[in-house]
This record gives sequence, C-alpha cells and structure tokens, in this order.
Amino acid sequence: MTTPRTTATDLGTLVAHTTVHGVPTLFAPRPGEITAGLFFRVGRADETLPTAGVTHLVEHLALHRLGLSDLHYNGATADTYTLFHVTGDESEVVTYLNSVCAALRDLPMDRLGTEKEILRTEAGSRGNGPMALMPMWRYGAQGYGLSSFDELGTRSLTADQVRHWAETHFTRDNAVLWFTGDRVPDGLDLTPLPSGHRLPTPAVTSALPVTPAYLRGDDGHLVLTSVLRRSTAAAVFAEVLGRALFQDLRQKGGYSYSAEADYSPRDAEYATLTAYADALPQKQDAALGGFVDAFARLRAGRIEQADLDSARGKLLKRYDVPDLGAALLPSYALSLLLGHRITPPEQNRAELHAVTVADLREVAREAWDGGLLQVPTRGADWAGLTPAPRFSSSGVSGTLHPSLEDDDVTLIIGATGVTLSTPAGLFTVRYDACAAMTTRPDGVRHLIGLDGFQVVVEPTLFGDVTEERIAVLDAAVPAAAVVSLPARTAEQIPQPRERTGSGPQPPADTRKRTGTVRGESLVARLLRATRRK
Repeated sequence: MTTPRTTATDLGTLVAHTTVHGVPTLFAPRPGEITAGLFFRVGRADETLPTAGVTHLVEHLALHRLGLSDLHYNGATADTYTLFHVTGDESEVVTYLNSVCAALRDLPMDRLGTEKEILRTEAGSRGNGPMALMPMWRYGAQGYGLSSFDELGTRSLTADQVRHWAETHFTRDNAVLWFTGDRVPDGLDLTPLPSGHRLPTPAVTSALPVTPAYLRGDDGHLVLTSVLRRSTAAAVFAEVLGRALFQDLRQKGGYSYSAEADYSPRDAEYATLTAYADALPQKQDAALGGFVDAFARLRAGRIEQADLDSARGKLLKRYDVPDLGAALLPSYALSLLLGHRITPPEQNRAELHAVTVADLREVAREAWDGGLLQVPTRGADWAGLTPAPRFSSSGVSGTLHPSLEDDDVTLIIGATGVTLSTPAGLFTVRYDACAAMTTRPDGVRHLIGLDGFQVVVEPTLFGDVTEERIAVLDAAVPAAAVVSLPARTAEQIPQPRERTGSGPQPPADTRKRTGTVRGESLVARLLRATRRK
C-alpha cells in the first residue's frame, strides 16, 4: 500500500507554509532566537556499501566554510534524511542557510581528504553498542542495513563522486525548510541549490527468511527490534512495553538496571520498535525469561488500564507546551519530506484517547511476529523463535584451498563466488550479490554479500591462493563494488599457526555473518581482523 503524498495544505492552522525558491517552507512563531532546519531526503540507507559515508561527507564539506563561530549550528545524517540546523538571530540564521546552500553547489573539494580522515576518526570514537549489528541481521549489507557497517566510502570516494551525489540529492525539490518565526526572513537565498526531484525512501530488503527470530550477541545485553506500521496505537504500545520491562526486570526481578523501549519512524509507513535490557552474566537467563514473559503478557492483552492511561498521558503532554506550532515544526517538516500523513494536534489527541487495550494487544502481536531478538544466552528456541541464519544455505564449486593451520577449514574459489567451509557451516558470497570487496596490495580480499555474509581471502593462510586465483576474484566482482584499502605492514599480515586437526568445536560466535569459531582458530582470527571496532 502506498500512502498518498502529504502536502503543505495538510498542516492545519498552527503552522504556516509557503515556498521559498521552490523549497516547501514551514514556520510558526516563538519568542526569542530563531531556530531553523533544512531537511534533504537523502541519508545512509540511500547509499551502497562501497559509497557508504558519501552523504556524511557532503554534510561535513557543506559546513566547513562556516569555520569557528559562536553560532549554534550543526548537521546530522540519518538513514533517510540529512538535516542542517541552526539557532541565532535573523541575520545569523540567514547567513548560515545561505552558506550551506552555496557550499552544496560548490563543495570545498580541497578538504575531501581531511574530512575523510575526520569521519574515520569520528567512527572510531563512537565504538559499538549492543544494537550496532541489528540492522545488518534484518536488512543485510544494503539499504537500512548499512548503518551496521563502516563508511567504506571514506577510503575510496573521488571528488567527482561526491560532487555528483550533492548535485543529484541535495536539490530544491528534495528539501523541506522550517524555522521558528512569523515570516520568511529577509535575504534568504536558496537558489544555489539545483533543481531535481523528490526521492522516494529506499526499498526495504530482508536478510531474515523467518520471524520471529533470534541471534546470539554479547553478554550483558538483550535487544529486540521489530518493524511496525506507523500508528498512534504503536507509539502508545512502545511506552507500555518500556514500562512493563522496567517494572518486571528492574523493580520486581532486580535483573536489569536499564529496561526501556523506543518507537522511531523508519519511513512514511513503518517505524522501528526497539526494546532493550541489560543484565549481569549470572542473571542473563532470568532477564531473558522476564523479557519474554513481559511480551507474552502484552500479547495476551493482560494490560492494566492504569498502564495504558499512564502511557497515553505521557504522549498527551507533548501537546501541552508553549508555542506548540514551533515545537511541531521538525516532525511536521520530516513528515512532509517522507510523505507521511500530517495530523493536527486535536486529531492526535483524539486518536490517543481512542486507543484501547485491544489495540495494544494487536500491536504487541505484530511486534512479536516480526521481532528479531538478540540474546546473550544459548538460544531462545524455547520461546518459539527461530535462529536467524548463521551460515549460508549453499556453497560454490571451484578450486580448493586448504587452511594452512586447520585441517577442517577450506576456502573455495569458484567461477560464481567464494565459500569458506568450516565445521560449523558454510559462508558464501556470490559475485553477482557482492555488496563490496575490499582489496589490499598484499592480495587479501574481503568480500561482503548483500545478505551480510562475509568471506576473507587471506593468501598467507590458505594453500595455493596464487596471484592467478586472486585475479579470478578481481575479474568477477563488479568494479563498482571494489574498495581499495592501504597497504598493511608486515606485522599486520597474518601468518599460519600450528595446524589443528578434527575435534570438538567451540560454540559459534554469531555476532557477525562471517566464517568464525570462538577461540584462536584460523576462522576466529579472520573475524577479529574484520570485526567493527
């Protein structure tokens, strides 16, 4: 089902609207300094894995010329949008917006190398949270799954590629402007932005054949994500779920310190529900049991009216604020950008008052049925969940390259793809479904499939991986998927360790879809070399 595109005429009376140089513009009065935001309908999910980070690069380059300033401004890149925002007096806001638009038309490409390094530093400082890999497991190495991966484009993007991305995505027809104030500021000039068209949100992909599903994650964390149809009832349910988890896992059970839930729009029609709880290793099983039980209670409709009333009251308070129109501007502008329906506050209040326990029960069932649960324990089959695919369903035929340190591991380089065969299972990346292949001068090739599975070809760790066999990979993988990385030092190139034979295998580490077995086997070392830091 396609939602009819929202237009500015749906805004009601609290927010005024006009068009400035072809850009839809929303404004509402608020005392004090002006806050403004310029949205573009382009984000991380619009990229490919080899170009990942190009939107972030454009954002950084567009802000560079503003330099040091006491002005409160910034930029943000999300899955489906990029936002430039500022707070200041009228002249400062106009100067900022005009500068951003001018820079987007003429990016300072002399800064490209420096900004790439800055983005890599930024990524390294963020680290990995317990939810970092959930998008990859649900969507694969494309679209909404790209947020699980490094911004490979910061290694290989050219000035022409970055410039073309800005010219085709940061356009007047792909933007929405909003600001607090009772009129359009004088001197505002958006004309440097090129014309274009409004881009649809990215196509949704899936790497999960069955839901509800579970995967094994790190100790100390329980995470569930699901995709829900956007609705008032779904937003209320997230509040009720967070309250239930907090009561059961912290207040009653004492298993968790943090127990919460979040509802976040993904696109015009769907939102992502995220539920999280932490636990000490010795209480993980109990926390998982409490987590599942809380969900089961909500799915059965055993929801106290007081909990519904509390959640409803919390959401109603959003409309009991001074200068409501100004407070609604960012969400209204984003809805206009994505094509989601815009409803006036009185309708939102009515919808909140209309939500029933039966509505929440249906949302709970929808959330569970589409859920992906990351558990720190052995599994969740007992709760009716199916293991998410840890291994590829098939391999390829080709030349066999035995491990130089593990008799039970073999690399296969074929005409259609590569497979790493391990005692635990197969890891296959087919060339026609290769999201990216990184290369280094020493011959190592790291292939990442669109489904998220990965194979690392280390010539020093497998027999007869000659230059000719590496050339097979280089010729077969599409050039657009190849990302060249800098040379490694001699110390960074792995060397074979003492060979091991057949025997009991340690439990599989499913944190990433790549050939790995816990312990210091060959496959585990390959994973350590590629795991996101």
